[in-house]
Amino acid sequence: MPSRLKRTIYTGTFIHTPTLGNLEIIENSAIGVDENGIIRFIEELSEDRSVGPAAKHIAQEHGWDDGVNVVTYECRSSFWFPGFVDTHIHASQLPNAGIFGTTTLLDWLETYTFPLESSLSSLDAARRVYNTAVRSTLAHGTTTAAYYATIHAASTNLLADTCLEMGQRAFVGNVCMDSKETCPDYYRHESAEASLASTKQVVDHIKSKDPEGRLVQPIVTPRFAPSCTKPLLNALGTLAKDEGLAIQTHISENKPELALVRKMFPEHSSYAYVYDSHGLLTAKTVLAHGIHLSDEEIALIRNRGSGVSHCPVSNTSLGSGICPVRKLLEKGIEVGLGTDVSGGGSCSILTAAREAAGVSRLLSAYSDDDHREKVKLTVNECLYLATRGGANCLGLGRKVGAFEVGMQWDAQTVHLYNMGPDGDPIGTSGSEMGFAQCWGKESWEEKVAKWMYTGDDRNTTHVYVRGRLVHERVHYKSAN
Repeated sequence: MPSRLKRTIYTGTFIHTPTLGNLEIIENSAIGVDENGIIRFIEELSEDRSVGPAAKHIAQEHGWDDGVNVVTYECRSSFWFPGFVDTHIHASQLPNAGIFGTTTLLDWLETYTFPLESSLSSLDAARRVYNTAVRSTLAHGTTTAAYYATIHAASTNLLADTCLEMGQRAFVGNVCMDSKETCPDYYRHESAEASLASTKQVVDHIKSKDPEGRLVQPIVTPRFAPSCTKPLLNALGTLAKDEGLAIQTHISENKPELALVRKMFPEHSSYAYVYDSHGLLTAKTVLAHGIHLSDEEIALIRNRGSGVSHCPVSNTSLGSGICPVRKLLEKGIEVGLGTDVSGGGSCSILTAAREAAGVSRLLSAYSDDDHREKVKLTVNECLYLATRGGANCLGLGRKVGAFEVGMQWDAQTVHLYNMGPDGDPIGTSGSEMGFAQCWGKESWEEKVAKWMYTGDDRNTTHVYVRGRLVHERVHYKSAN
């Protein structure tokens, strides 16, 4: 395991969404993070001292007398924000990002996805893809990711090792698929027993590398119900129960998929009940998409405590539909955001947040007058889904996703560009500047909105996971 950290005090403006719709802005403050990466105090800085002495005075008040780092980023349009949580991403599909053709879900899998994933049986090929996937998501501020790998245990283990080496918090799943009816001969497990054995290899490997699950945990990953035989679904449900494992899969992404489920599982009343009857609908389950769920399925998912990963970029790209997020939230279901690479063409949760806002507004146009405004998701709500909402889906809501004492320091610094009197950015070159620009009169709420709607990875200058710096943009250095 990595060496213990040095106690550190981070200063500046801290912005987070501790509850749905609530944007909390904590200005001119200090957060103390201990040697285990845990937040121990949040204090306002004294205005009669400069930042360094004020922070060290606070440290002494908390008994931190020796060996304390102070980290600050001095810019009137910079702030700290919790790290993003990506609740659904296929690391193996990164090379296909942006490639859809004219396909929809099922033919897209056959045409693009299965051939690519099959090629990652090669560890050299997998290493190239997974190094890029983890590095790219960290650069976009993603501190936690729920990854789908492939059916290959060895390359799935490589993804878990990559997350550990680069310091990203992750759930890593060996994709399970054994159905001869729906899976190609060249890309499926030979049997339910073979698929279960592959997943057990991954579970054992991850537990040997990170026994306490401090950063990386295994997650049971049936691709989706039609890709699995009933014996496999049963076996995976039993494994998850016996080992206390999280579960991830897809549900109700598009209408032809629903028809396929009805054909393959005629004895079950719904897609959600297929999972429930095999022990796969639990309080540790994350269901991707959930666009076309019936009221009965929503009630079942809520009663089981499962979460939904909203993947708006992918849903739009593949023409799958619009998820009724407000309805799910009002029914008491935890909702997070997923990039769903490569159905989604971006590994940025910030992009997913702005798309979530956009598609909710589109959905409102087709809603009746009484519900039109309610359907829309606000900036604050979308950023909640991107952080604490996603953490709640993955069972991490008390550990990450907000700035509270006792939570872990998973954070990113966000730097917006202040525009000078001549129209050039202050303190950076034009080639480094994105479109998230501040012109001098914006409130913090407006700056956050500008970031969500116009920002990108250039605005994410530093990323920390459990107190450890895991990404830093070269052109922007911290003041220590």
